[in-house]
Amino acid sequence: MEFFRIRRDIPFMRYTPALNLISFLTFAAAVFFLVTRGLHLSIEFTGGTVVEVEYTQTADINRTRGVVEGMGFGEVQVQNFGTSRDVLIRLPVREDMKQTEVAGLVFAELCKAENGTVANKEYVTPQGEAVSRPSCTAAGGSEPLRLMRTEFVGPSVGSELARDGALALAATVVGIMMYLAFRFEWKFAVAGIVANLHDVIIILGFFAFFQWEFSLAVLAAILAVLGYSVNESVVIFDRIRETFRKMRKMSTQDSIDHAITSTISRTVITHGSTQLMVLSMLIFGGPTLHYFALALTIGILFGIYSSIFVAAGIAMWLGVKREDLVKSTSVKEQDPDDPNAGAVV
Repeated sequence: MEFFRIRRDIPFMRYTPALNLISFLTFAAAVFFLVTRGLHLSIEFTGGTVVEVEYTQTADINRTRGVVEGMGFGEVQVQNFGTSRDVLIRLPVREDMKQTEVAGLVFAELCKAENGTVANKEYVTPQGEAVSRPSCTAAGGSEPLRLMRTEFVGPSVGSELARDGALALAATVVGIMMYLAFRFEWKFAVAGIVANLHDVIIILGFFAFFQWEFSLAVLAAILAVLGYSVNESVVIFDRIRETFRKMRKMSTQDSIDHAITSTISRTVITHGSTQLMVLSMLIFGGPTLHYFALALTIGILFGIYSSIFVAAGIAMWLGVKREDLVKSTSVKEQDPDDPNAGAVV
């Protein structure tokens, strides 16, 4: 399906030198910010305490954040979780206090802000087990908020998650290179992986420069961008190979321009529809999905650019030619009805 068809090939490769220079400068800036500022890692990587509370009414997230920040725990994160009544609080590691003490102090301050007092209360779990946990009781016996759960992520667990995430990223990169080399040619494998790493480093550069929180959800978005970007590169590479086969008198640069031009309609449909869904998550998904959708938005936009100007451009600079992708054919094996019969590739 095509929304439109461009009759005349767009000379994309003509602008590759200037755009690759811009890409190199952007890539270098991203590396610079990663080295100098580093990533603002979430507690999944650094360790900390997670406290989830549920209000009986819609939570005033700004007041809750003010109460928790006023306790002096350092950099905390307070956000809605699930519904407007559920609040998720993330606190950094406190070596001088136990997890239960930290969670108890936070819940007590939140209860105090609701003009209530804390006392232990017996609850029955859905499995029928009786458990005791703090309860906030206000005037008239009402319960303005409940402590739903507390979790603790130790620093050692966080470092293990960071290591496993890096290994997952490296394994993805190696797998993509092997796939491209097997399906096409090593020049395309090098071009494709450089383009993919270009997207990843630039996403990380944005997160380092603005000090946005880097969480497991963002890591998942980066892995998704890798797959999404390589899919776009494969479509273009496949069309380049098809153009080499059908239009044997075209130069390499003209063949690449023709291949990219012929995929523009497909790019508009797939990337446009995907970007609409990601933008809806970014705008309406709330704090929980904000950075996940933000990483996807940056990755999709740069993925389109890198597949055209970085991947295809590098493949051209590496000297990819028709003989790399199309097997030579003898005159006897050619189709007599082929108008190009007689040309040996």
